Parts: sequence; C-alpha cells; structure tokens
Amino acid sequence: MARVLVGVKRVIDYAVKIRVKPDKSGVVTDGVKHSMNPFDEIAVEEAVRMKEKKLASEVIAVSCGPAQSQETLRTALAMGADRAIHIEVAGAEYETMQPIHVAKILAKLSKDEKADIVIVGKQAIDDDSNQTAQMTAALLDWPQGTFASKVEKTDSGLTITREIDGGLETIKTKIPAVISADLRLNEPRYATLPNIMKAKKKPLKKMTAKDLGVDLTSRIKIISVEDPPVRQAGSIVPDVDTLIAKLKEGGHI
Repeated sequence: MARVLVGVKRVIDYAVKIRVKPDKSGVVTDGVKHSMNPFDEIAVEEAVRMKEKKLASEVIAVSCGPAQSQETLRTALAMGADRAIHIEVAGAEYETMQPIHVAKILAKLSKDEKADIVIVGKQAIDDDSNQTAQMTAALLDWPQGTFASKVEKTDSGLTITREIDGGLETIKTKIPAVISADLRLNEPRYATLPNIMKAKKKPLKKMTAKDLGVDLTSRIKIISVEDPPVRQAGSIVPDVDTLIAKLKEGGHI
C-alpha cells in the first residue's frame, strides 16, 4: 500500500477581510484569524479516504511555517492523518518563503519518508501561486496530476480526472506521483471533538529547512503590496443615446 505525504499551509481565514500594512510591505497577520488553506483541506480529505479504502498505509501531514502552524497540523491529524512533520520557519525567512522552497522541502521529505504519493492543494488562497505541486514533481522527476477533481487507483497506477479550461481531462499515471487537489475533488469532513482530542496524542516531529539541506534564501523581492482600486459607483441613464455618449466620454468605445 502507498504512503501519502500531504502538504498543508496555515493561511489567513477565507472569511477575514485582508488589510494591507501601512508601509505596503505585505498584509497584516498579527491578531488575525488563521486556518488551514481550503484546498489543502481537500488534499487531506483525499489522503484520508485513500487510507479508509485500504489504498494507503499511512498519511503524513507536513507544514512549513511558524510555531502556530502546529495548530494546522493538529487539524490535519484530527481529520485522520497518522502523524505530522513541522518544518519550523519564522520571521523574515517565512515572509519571503516561496513555492520553490516548499517544493524542495516536500521533495526531500518524500525521499526520506519513502512516500509514494504527494498530495497538495492546487494553490494557497493567500498567494495564489499554483506552483508547489508542479515544482515538487519536477524535482522528484515524478508524474503529476494537477487540478484533480477525481482520483482512482488502478492496477498500474492512478487515473486522474483534471479540471481544465472548457472541460475535463482524464490522464493515467504510474506511482509514485504528485497530485494537486481542485475544489470538486471532495468535500472535507469536519474534525470531531473526540478526534481533536486523539490528535493531541499523535506524533508531531519538528525539523528545520537546514536539517533537510534546503536553502531558504529569497529568489524574489516584494516591491509593494496594495489594495485593489476602489470600484466607482454606477449610474442610471435615461436612454441609449445618453449611454453611448457616456461610453464615448470614458473612452470605452
């Protein structure tokens, strides 16, 4: 049976209104509610379902970030993951951490843990990069099934249905493989109170990027983070001629 490695990220909760820092260096994170990235919840759910179907022997949750990332890992453990690995990254290093760094960490852990399948959310809702799965597959030289809306185990490997522009694409891959979870792959379960209590006793290993030989030096520099422009108020026009005149004034036609 396969061993599954699942990447989870701690992000600002989807229901929170984002505020930009006064110096435009980033967004305000202090005192703001955080939760597991929604696409990563779907990834954890899929991995747990694989174990329930006897397709996976073990589910290992991994998160890179500050000490608070352990809360996100405990949620993954409460959902059904067997154990967790926390890669401690804090301060300035975390603020400049990019998908290439996470991919290198996941690739190294996949080898160390002898994982057969890596599952991550297709993107994080904070940076929307959509790069980690692809880079991890490239570093490992494994096949990849991104934007997965259905995953089925076959004798020869996996059959993955992908969400693409204008429809669906079905591909077959061998194992080991990397999968990124799309919105329609499944509906994640809620962590029940008994499972939350059990999760506190499950093993959680702490490591650093240096332990894995991964250099976290930033590859890019953030110049400025700004709020999107405020949308102008609409107006009601009496007739088509006035509408056309206004569109011409605005340079739209």
